[in-house]
Amino acid sequence: MMNVIQSIADFQDELTKWRRDIHAHPELGFEEERTAKLVAEKLQSFGLDVQRGLGKTGVVATLQVGNSHQSIGLRADMDALPILESNQFGHRSKYPGKMHACGHDGHTVMLLAAARYLAESKNFDGCVRFIFQPAEEGLGGAEAMLLDGLLEQFPMEAVFGMHNSPGMPVGKFAILSGPMMAGGAYFDIHVDGKGAHGAHPSASIDPVIAAAHITTGLQTIVSRNVAPTQPLVISVTQIHSGDAYNVIPQTAVLSGTVRAFSKTVLAMAEERMGKLAKSIAAGFGATAELDFRIRFLPLVNQPEEADFAADTAAELVGQENIHRDFPLIMASEDFSYMLDNCPGAYINIGNGDHAGSQGVHNPGYEFNDEILALGASYYARLVERRLVREGPQDA
Repeated sequence: MMNVIQSIADFQDELTKWRRDIHAHPELGFEEERTAKLVAEKLQSFGLDVQRGLGKTGVVATLQVGNSHQSIGLRADMDALPILESNQFGHRSKYPGKMHACGHDGHTVMLLAAARYLAESKNFDGCVRFIFQPAEEGLGGAEAMLLDGLLEQFPMEAVFGMHNSPGMPVGKFAILSGPMMAGGAYFDIHVDGKGAHGAHPSASIDPVIAAAHITTGLQTIVSRNVAPTQPLVISVTQIHSGDAYNVIPQTAVLSGTVRAFSKTVLAMAEERMGKLAKSIAAGFGATAELDFRIRFLPLVNQPEEADFAADTAAELVGQENIHRDFPLIMASEDFSYMLDNCPGAYINIGNGDHAGSQGVHNPGYEFNDEILALGASYYARLVERRLVREGPQDA
């Protein structure tokens, strides 16, 4: 609703200042001490009950209005990436090698703005949990918050998240019911052979040869062990072995990532990778061990909550600006752990498609401050529509 957007847009300059301050002071996963302090202080100034330290550096704030026991969770991520920023504007990173290259600075401020608006307007009946999550970028921040008792300490009936999408025009949203983003795992395969002089390969058990064949063999899992209609990616992204031109090394290590849209497929891939690595290595007289670590679960939007999220966004920008059948995203998102434990949905908001704009995880990326009020309004309207206030009510 336009009055919500306008109410939040009235302090656009302040939101922009917050966002650019966070951008200039990026912190990596589980190191978000400054950001968490800033977030907590602002939430407390809005009158919210704030708890710090959940999942090490996470922040959770509660806003209760009225007597309803209904509850909703809203989540934003706070961490930056280990990237050297190439931008030259005034609020570029002050910490070389650290950068908000994924827009988590903007996500944090959008949720702060929604908290401020809701604390002032109180146009709902129930309980809102504002979740500021650390360590989304592959370090397990969502799972850490869950293990610290997020859902037990702060019960919620549904939880919603959002991410900016470079290349998507401002004023558009995209979502998909059911699986939307892939689960992701990292793996290492340690191959152990027998070293020898490079001039005498017959005296060796060459781990490099075994590693090369394992790399090729892993792709048969995609082509022969999963249905062609079921997406699966296995990418070997690193091979490390040896340090001399004339020495056949003792060991080799393969590393990479696996992506799939179901936990069943991820489990199958892990099993087959372990068996293939062992058997292929054994064929060369070597041994191989797989270390398979799931970093992200498949992100699955519940149909009812996905429709609710899309309808809420449509109220703000019109049905024609909502892409409800967005293509599957092979990238992963840590919010999947929250959705695996609580109904909810995750939506993308357009970050702009202007010339020169960069994708996320790029040293030239920049969050678009133009969408701060819209994103905050989406969060606010989720609350107002989910926790509907019936009739007059005291604050």
